[in-house]
Amino acid sequence: MLRIEENERLTRVGPSTPMGALLRRYWHPVAATAELDENPVKQVKILGESLVLFRDRQGRLGLIDDTCPHRRVSFLYGIPEAEGLRCCYHGWMFDRTGRCLEMPAEAPDSTFKDRVRITAYPVQELGGLIFAYLGPQPAPLLPCWDLLVMDNVWRDIGVTVIPCNWLQCMENSLDPVHTEWLHGHYYNYVLQRKAEKDERGDRFVARVIPHHAKIGFDVFEYGIIKRRVREGGSEEDSDWRIGHPILFPNILRVGWTFQIRVPMDDTHTWHAMYQVYPVPPGGEPKQDKIPVYEIPLTDERGRHITDFVLGQDMAAWVTQGPIAQRQLEKLGESDTGIILYRRLLQEQLAVVEKGGDPMNVFRDPEQNTILHIPVEWDLAETARARRLSSGQAPYSRLMNEVEEAWARAPEIPAT
Repeated sequence: MLRIEENERLTRVGPSTPMGALLRRYWHPVAATAELDENPVKQVKILGESLVLFRDRQGRLGLIDDTCPHRRVSFLYGIPEAEGLRCCYHGWMFDRTGRCLEMPAEAPDSTFKDRVRITAYPVQELGGLIFAYLGPQPAPLLPCWDLLVMDNVWRDIGVTVIPCNWLQCMENSLDPVHTEWLHGHYYNYVLQRKAEKDERGDRFVARVIPHHAKIGFDVFEYGIIKRRVREGGSEEDSDWRIGHPILFPNILRVGWTFQIRVPMDDTHTWHAMYQVYPVPPGGEPKQDKIPVYEIPLTDERGRHITDFVLGQDMAAWVTQGPIAQRQLEKLGESDTGIILYRRLLQEQLAVVEKGGDPMNVFRDPEQNTILHIPVEWDLAETARARRLSSGQAPYSRLMNEVEEAWARAPEIPAT
């Protein structure tokens, strides 16, 4: 368990908090690029700050305070122009740096606009996501994680706003043994009930997840590797030999997916499931636009949707409460990974408090060309076996199309 003050230190993400200071050392995704196609202005909440993301008429991105300083009207209804975003109320216009360019109702020779600035943060696009940096200058490099920059793949992005603290999402990723219960026994219970209600009980196929015989965790250069041996397996299996990576501070790698958990504020998390699919033989590798889709959290009755893996995880995260009361928890030996992750967070908080760069802050362009992450499964074999989703979230249309394309693809000779 954690003391109340320790829990506060690890969960609160506002500008004046220790964890807020650590997380501001990183680039965080705030939107999918495709989200600005329908409307070039989007409300953004990140690390306790309310902002507006926009694309001007020249195609450039800006991220600024969401409120006009004149009469406090929302910039969500601003008008994108060639040089910036114009307030709908009186026409004050601000550029991407937060500088006021025009005040139409003021005298032509007024210098008032030169004395008005608003908060603005740098943004960059990479791999169909828009990233923002809210920390001190100089900004580090935007990390070129392999899934964001690799060639000959298709991608899509599933997003959900989750009403709980970011740490609940991340600690789940350091807890391998939950899979045999939440994604095994409980999954079977949910699917069996669903089949019985549909009067199709004979269609129910049990999901079998063997018991964990052994788990292990190692800190590596980018975060933590979690390892497991299931009953009937051995340490020669890829689940132990290669392991399952968590990228510090807030990314889980699941096969060929990133789950990115972005703290919006203390009690809300923007969750992006970033999926990479291999292009089958004969397929066209070019993808004009990376699609984005919603992954629902609850049904029409307000109950969690738990007939898929990510939905089960989200229910577990949210039902711990807006911020989990870790002072009441009882941790056992199987919680070693959670304890290690909390220790790593504390260590990196101390690095920042001493003025240093924490883990995964990159400043050398040569080091940042492509950051390869170890993973258990071969991408092409995963696609050919129709195991791209692993049941994570069955809402991607592209995933179904890719699996069908691979089912029709000719065999590739073994190398």
